[in-house]
Parts: sequence; C-alpha cells; structure tokens
Amino acid sequence: MPLLGGIRPPIALLCLLILALAGLTAKVLGPAGDPVVPKAVLGSQQHFAEDGAIALRASIDERVTDLNRTAAALNAGEPADPERVLSDLSNTYQKWTGTTVLDLESGKVLAARGETIPLAWLDKDVLTGDHALTPRMVRLKTGDVRLMTMALLDFKDRPQELLIASNSLSVPAINLGPFRSMAVVARGGEILATAGFEQAEALNSDAEREELAFLQKQMTRLSERGAKEAEEDPVSAREPGSRGYPGVSGTLLGDSHNGRVATAGYASLASADPEQRKSVGAGLGLTVVAMLPVVQEHAVGPERELYGLVVAGVLVVFGLLAAALLWMAVQRPLLHLFLESRRLARGDLTRPVEVPRWGETARVGAALERLRAQLAGDAGADREAGGRKGRRGRFGLRVPLVLTAVLLLLWCVPVGLLLNRTDASVSVPSTMVNDQRDRTDLVADRVRRALNEAQADLVSTTRLIDADDPGATTGVLDDTLRKHTRYGSLYIVDKGGDVVARAGEEPSADWSEDASLIRVAGEGGKKPVIQAGAAVPDAKGLTLVGEIRVEFLNSLLARPGLGEVRVVDAEARTIAGSNGFLAFESLPRESLTDLVRAGGVKVGAGPVENGLLIREGRSVTVAAAAPFSGGGVAADVGWTVISWQNAKHFEIAPYEREDRSVLAGMLGLALIVVCLGWIHLVVVRPLRALADGAEKLADGDLKTVLYPRYHDEVGAVVRSLELVRQQLQARRQNQARRSAEPRLGAGGR
Repeated sequence: MPLLGGIRPPIALLCLLILALAGLTAKVLGPAGDPVVPKAVLGSQQHFAEDGAIALRASIDERVTDLNRTAAALNAGEPADPERVLSDLSNTYQKWTGTTVLDLESGKVLAARGETIPLAWLDKDVLTGDHALTPRMVRLKTGDVRLMTMALLDFKDRPQELLIASNSLSVPAINLGPFRSMAVVARGGEILATAGFEQAEALNSDAEREELAFLQKQMTRLSERGAKEAEEDPVSAREPGSRGYPGVSGTLLGDSHNGRVATAGYASLASADPEQRKSVGAGLGLTVVAMLPVVQEHAVGPERELYGLVVAGVLVVFGLLAAALLWMAVQRPLLHLFLESRRLARGDLTRPVEVPRWGETARVGAALERLRAQLAGDAGADREAGGRKGRRGRFGLRVPLVLTAVLLLLWCVPVGLLLNRTDASVSVPSTMVNDQRDRTDLVADRVRRALNEAQADLVSTTRLIDADDPGATTGVLDDTLRKHTRYGSLYIVDKGGDVVARAGEEPSADWSEDASLIRVAGEGGKKPVIQAGAAVPDAKGLTLVGEIRVEFLNSLLARPGLGEVRVVDAEARTIAGSNGFLAFESLPRESLTDLVRAGGVKVGAGPVENGLLIREGRSVTVAAAAPFSGGGVAADVGWTVISWQNAKHFEIAPYEREDRSVLAGMLGLALIVVCLGWIHLVVVRPLRALADGAEKLADGDLKTVLYPRYHDEVGAVVRSLELVRQQLQARRQNQARRSAEPRLGAGGR
C-alpha cells in the first residue's frame, strides 16, 4: 500500500503538526520573543531619522532653488548693483550664513555679507565642465563644513559675476525632545554637525558628565555604522518599517549605561521623487542619525517560560487524545476490514467476520459476513447476518471527526480569542508618546516652512512683474506656475478684488486686503482654498495671489508611523489630512478637539506641542497636537497639526503576545481543516460509498463492477469485494449450468 495513501498519513501528519505547533507555542508565548528594547521604539527612531533626513534634504534643495531663481530673475531684469543684490537676497530669504558676489574676470570680490566665504576651493573644475556650478561641501579653517551654492549673474555690458551663498550642514531646526540627539554624517562616518548634547559646563555632577561622554562615544560609533549601512543599495538594504522612504534607512542598537540602552535610527538623504527630478541634497552622500537612550526592558521571569510550556503541554495532551480517538474509531476498524476482506477474497471462509460496532465500518463488516455465508453456501447464516445489518446512520464516521475537531477547538478558541488579550490598561512606553509629539511638531514645522516658502516665492515673483505689460505679466505667471507644483493657480488682483491677470485654474475664492498674507477660504465647498499673497512693488493696490493645492499639503502630512495626521484651523476644523477627509469637518473624537484647544493655549512665549494617551473602552490611542510656532508669515495663522494612532499598531510586548496567541489559534484551526478535511475526503467519503456498494453486493447485485478510487485501505477492500463479486457470479453461473444439465438429459430420452 502506498505510504501517502490511506488513514495513516493524515493521522501521522496531525501528530507532527500538533508537536510542531506546541513547540512554536512554547517559544512565542514564552520569553524568547521579548527584546531588550521594544521594536516599536526602534522603529520610531528610524522614522525620526527619516523625518530629519527629509527636512535636511528639503532645506538644502530649497536653498539651491531659491538662489538659482533669484539669479534667473536678476538676469532677466536690469543690471543691479552687487550690494543691492545681496541686500534684496537677505531681505527675502534669511537662510544663508554668508553671501558673496565675485567678478569672474578679475577674481575681485564685489560685495559680501555675513560669514566670510573662502575662495581657495574655486578652480576650473568648479566653474566649467559637466559639473559646473554644482554645490560643493567646503571645510573652513575653523573645521566647520559649509555647503557652497553658486549661481551665475550675466548682465549686459558687464563681466560675468558669480553669486556664492554659504550655509551650514547643521541638524535641521526641529524639536528633538528630551534626551534625543541627532547628527549629520558624511561618507565614511565623519560627523559634520550634532544637536541635542548638553554642554559639559552645564552638567552638575560627575555621573552626568560620564553619561554625556558615553552618549558622545555611542553617537560616533553608531554614526560610522549608519553611514556604512546607508551606502548600500536601497533595495537590498530595505528593512521592515522602511517602506515608503525612497532612501536607505534602518535601526541600530548600541551599548547600555546605567540601565539605558542607546538606540538609533539612520536615514540617507534621498530625492522625494527620483524619477521626476534629482535632488542636490540627495547627491551629497549625507546620512542623518537620530539617537535616543531608552530604559532597558526588564527580563521576563521564569513564570513566562512556564506559561508557554503549560499552553504547549495542554495542546500535546489534546493532540494525543485526538489521535487516539481517530485511531480507535477510524484507523483500527478500517485496517480490520482490510484484513477480513482480503481473507474472504483468498477463499478463507472458516471463521465468521468480526463486525465493528458502528458506522460505515459496521455496515461493511456486516456485508462481508453475509458475503462469506453466501460463498460458503450457508443460507441460514446469510439470513442471520442479514438480520444483523450494520446500522445505517446519517453521520457515521463523521462523528469521531467532529469530536476530534471539537477537542482541538477547545485549545484553539481560548488561545486565539482569550489568551493574552489586551485592554485599555496596556502600558505604552513613554518614548512612543514623546516621539508622537515630537514628530507631529516636526510635521507642523514642515507645513509652516512650506507655507512661508510659498509666500516668499510670491514675493520673489512680484519683482518680475511689470504692471504696464499684461502680456509679460501673464508669461511670468505661467512660468512660475510651471516651475512650482504647489500652486493650483496664480493671479493678480487690484484693490477692488478684480483679477487682472491669471495663470492656471479659475480663482476659487475672493481676496481682500484686510486679512493676513496666508488664509483659508472656501467653507461650504468640496475643498478648502488656501491662499498666499504678496504685494506687487511699484504698483499700488496690486497683489499677487497663489492658491496652494490641498494635495500639496496632504503630501507633507503622510509619514509612516504617525497614523492619521491632519491640519486644523483655530476652530479644530480640518483643512488637510494624510487620508481622506471632508472640507472643514470636525475631528472624529471630542478628546482630539480638546487636545487641539489645549495646544493653542499660550504658555510662556506661545503655544506648545502636547501629546497624551487616550484610553477609551478597550483601546488605547496615542495622540499629539502641535500648533504653528516659529517665524514667518504662517506662524500667526492659528493652525495646528494633530496626529493620532491606535497603540495596537505598536510592536510592544503586550500586543505582540496577543498577536502571537491569535496566530497560534489560527494555525490550530488550519491544522484542523487540513488534517480532518484530508481524512474526510480520502477516507470517510469513499468508505460511505464502499458501504453502499458492499450492501448492494450482499443483497444480490452481482452486475455492478466495483472500482477502487484510491490505492489505500478503502481501495484494497473494494478490490477484495470485486474479487468476491466475481466468485459469487461464477458460483451462480455454475449452479445455473448444473441445474440445467438434468433437464436437458430428460428431454433426450
């Protein structure tokens, strides 16, 4: 009989799978799965490093773009004095540490502002060739590194001039929160800038200074490792949780000190959309490393290991009972029928067939006894066996299968639905709440800077507008709209609010002079209308207005690991969101609205960000609100960025144990379906068909040929019955021939 057929393989597989599931249960429900630092905390540091890398890359790209745009605007106008160029540049954009205008023909410095820019790095390769005027990193005499951005000024009847702007590669001006430090790292692991470390002079004790030295050493080590990892290909270096970030990112685990472990996330600078445009910042080979010391998780005691072993032991006991039930109710009777049918097929009719007690095997056994009597020519025994026919029930061998399933479900259901269940009392690491708050504040800063940048772009564009030439004005607006995808439309309005020039879509809202330079309108419509304005110089009453696309703001909010993120106004009405939303709709929970209002309360210098745990029912929600603060025209609009997510998404020990319990229960259900379904399809159903065929054969149906469906025990019984049928058919033919011979002889006399 083939090894993969019959009743033995599914029962053996059931035993093996139960043992495997028991071992897996003992492992995942015991202490083996609890790390020193929760995976959620490590993942949060990775997301924080990604946010820092995005902020740094956007800052570098914006500075390069602004300088090139300014140079293009100057080249398109009348020749300007170098001092006037630098003055207008510093008034419009306050983002460079130093600026210089250099005469390329003579090499003379025509004007300079801010930090002194060294010129020794300027050579032929910088000014000519395929990489001409490409931003360069230059080290100053002080040891600091600066990014030098260049643009060419080409005025008529004047030698070409080089506009150089210097800015530091410092850590982005974001809220790092308590205890976190961040570093900008170059290729090879050299740290260019750090933030978050306290000055040694401000520390009060030797222990604090010792811890600071430890953290600085850890930052050096982890920065070297992060820079090395960031040099890998983004596809091959992809780690869980880093999906959605175009660059290389990951997590690092350092040493421990005084019960705290140094955890870090790293992220290389990458273009926001590599397929559409290249990023200057992404080409510099920089990596951002965010480090945070977190309290080391306490080791799980031996009771947790015993806990997993007990659950696994119960499964083994239930599995042995289930296997014993299948062996006694299905396998043993079936093997007995196989032996009895083979004995009858060989012609051994000396002893009666032992008939099983119930089910399909009892019906087949009774039919075999009747067939034995028929082969032996014992009509009385045949009638007696016919009176003891096996009971024909509706369920038969399905009953032990159901009992086996119920027995195993007694383990699967409690483990999957009741074991390790969490509720609102789950302890969420304070690091997750702090990171939610700090990352929300970072998103708020990004949105605020984007709005400030949009308004600054409008100010820069107004210098190119000639109010007396409508055609040229429309061309400037079209060119600006084509270069800046953040705008849906650009138009110029006069004092009365009438549009005198336009590019892009029709204006969606009116513009009045008695409001702020950044505002929101369109209440009652399908989309909020976000407007930014800038007065046109030398043209009284004219204002350049740009309508910022809501999709642009939505793209700034979508960050992994933050959950749902929205921008709301002072009345907590939605203006933008990372997922779908209705214009000016209220927040889904009153507690979130209260959080926005609490964040808007001025404390000290102004409103501050806030984060908290919201425990409602059986769920725990981590939420944070960060009102706009800082400089620029967008600081006073009264908007707030709020984020929230269910703590169930965090990879912390309670939720991981609950997930493992659910997984163990689901695997148990799969085990039941596979093994018992196999037995039902391969054994029980063919056995029911065999019982019907055997009873028909015992009742005298010798014409129906019996064909085996499988080469297993049931198939072997079918083959034996077919041999018995052939013997009975031959016996009947012989009897008919012998009974006919005397009559033929009598007719001959």
